[in-house]
Amino acid sequence: MIAVKIVVLGGAGDMGSRAVRDLARRPEVDELVIADLNIDAAEKLAKELGVKAIRVDANRPETLVAAMKGMDVAASAIGPFYRYERVVVEAALEARVNYVSICDDFDAVSSILPLDERAKELGLSVLTGMGWTPGLSNVLARKGADNLDEVDEINIYWAGSSADSTGFAVVLHTIHIFTGRVVSFMDGKEVLVQAGSGKERVEFLEPIGRVNMYHLGHPEPVTLPKYIPGVRTVTLKGGLTEDFLNTLAIVIARLGLTNSGKKKQLVGKVVKALLPVLEKIGKPSVPMSGIRVDVLGSVNGEKQHLVYQAVDHMNNLTGVPLAIGALLLGSGEIGRKGVFAPEAVINPDHFIEALAERGIEVKEG
Repeated sequence: MIAVKIVVLGGAGDMGSRAVRDLARRPEVDELVIADLNIDAAEKLAKELGVKAIRVDANRPETLVAAMKGMDVAASAIGPFYRYERVVVEAALEARVNYVSICDDFDAVSSILPLDERAKELGLSVLTGMGWTPGLSNVLARKGADNLDEVDEINIYWAGSSADSTGFAVVLHTIHIFTGRVVSFMDGKEVLVQAGSGKERVEFLEPIGRVNMYHLGHPEPVTLPKYIPGVRTVTLKGGLTEDFLNTLAIVIARLGLTNSGKKKQLVGKVVKALLPVLEKIGKPSVPMSGIRVDVLGSVNGEKQHLVYQAVDHMNNLTGVPLAIGALLLGSGEIGRKGVFAPEAVINPDHFIEALAERGIEVKEG
């Protein structure tokens, strides 16, 4: 059995801690380190699991490099990714370590794709967006594409409850993706659409049900067209199950209150403080999150519409894929070098089996 050394950056947070808990149970993980700005939370979790904890600060990249050196894989849950993904990837390249993250900001992914040649020269793998969306969404899109002769359209939808995760990075991410113009892929080319536009009511598995969806800024429309030949349209829409929060986010963005990094931080702090009150309005009885991927194309000339869905808690949908990605990199099962997204390297059936082993079920149709 291969012995793997993994450091989880942001490993004491909502998403990172779920990956840590999964990795701590894996016999192939020889060394596991929780690296986080919140050292008290990191040490508490480390003591519970019998692993090591260290403090890192993404605003001081040298601490990231020090934490990653000598490890086989660095798995990152440090958000918001629009601020930190490029910083952390560059630190991973300096530390000469393979890297996987749950990066969910389209502009962050666009910022690291130019590092592809440098990563190849160093013989390193950088797997970005290996979480819920992107991540699970990309793999399900790949599964649908593999089952079709021709792929015309991929439509990805996610629904999340604000009560399902209240971490500050999640709040900042939500504010960011509702702001300004975001990337979509339509009629064979990248286009910019207004975040919060294109309202569509979409059905998810129970207990989520029907949720209003909006164009939002996520990486799938950036990466999927690169790896799935012939696809003409890739859209990403999402929304909170507490729809008034979608409306609030749209209004705040349209008023120009989130059009800079400083403004996002300020609004994020206010929203974070108010969340205990806000999330009670329209709060679902069972706060859950879900993904739905619709893949349209043809087989033998006949039109096909494939649908893949999953529902679970956000930390499971996000942290478990991060753990699986880290294990695949550490074991050498992912041999590709450079910077790439999950749909370029992940075997969908094997990935779905790994999810099922951990209690996450993907349903078709």
